[in-house]
Amino acid sequence: MHIISWNVNGIRACLSKNLDSIASDFSADFFCIQETKASQEQVEWTSAPYLGKQNRVWANAEKKGYSGVAIFTPHKNIDLHPGIKMPIYDTEGRATIAFHKKFTLVNLYFPNGAASDTRHNYKMKFLDDILSFLKKLEKDHGPLVICGDYNIAHTETDIHDPISNKDSSGFKPEERAWMTKFLSAGFIDTFRHTHPSLEEQYSWWSYRMRSRERNKGWRIDYICVSQSLETKIRSASLYPTITGSDHCPIGLELAL
Repeated sequence: MHIISWNVNGIRACLSKNLDSIASDFSADFFCIQETKASQEQVEWTSAPYLGKQNRVWANAEKKGYSGVAIFTPHKNIDLHPGIKMPIYDTEGRATIAFHKKFTLVNLYFPNGAASDTRHNYKMKFLDDILSFLKKLEKDHGPLVICGDYNIAHTETDIHDPISNKDSSGFKPEERAWMTKFLSAGFIDTFRHTHPSLEEQYSWWSYRMRSRERNKGWRIDYICVSQSLETKIRSASLYPTITGSDHCPIGLELAL
């Protein structure tokens, strides 16, 4: 079972940078994207012959050109749902869900709290609410796979300059503490699980100051799983050489 997650920073822009070919090359069971920044009706599907044929679910933000997430899958018998039935987050297009018979896949785009104290507080509320939601979903439906842009670098190993960024949004103590709480609640960071000591591995780089070329990045994209899937983790990967966004794709293979 092969799962890919990628913040594409605008699906239409990324399609012009070979998104469809990249998705085809992966041929994943689930191809999850964040920051679509468009509705399905705004996408020219003739430029996406591979993705255009996939079964898909889409969650839009009410604000045009903002947020949005989608799941694509070649499997036709998957129950797909937009949103998490929480209007405060669904109006920002932050979640889609796929119910597979052996796990539930949740594709999330966590809020960015950098713009203001109001947005930081919104993010912290989201973190509390989403953890409660996920634990109930796990109780009701079994093991979870939770992928997406979490907008949090968890440890000093996950960011190029932890000292100067110690008060930056995405690396604030309260955000990192939530990530620790989340993992302690029964979830596994699959990349760190399979690469416990690997350093300077990032999934996002600022467009400024040649950050990607210099590998001055953050690891803020994750595929986490319920602890009950630990023995099923075959591999977890980052793909920093794949361009088209300020993020790179990340992947997980499960032996199911």
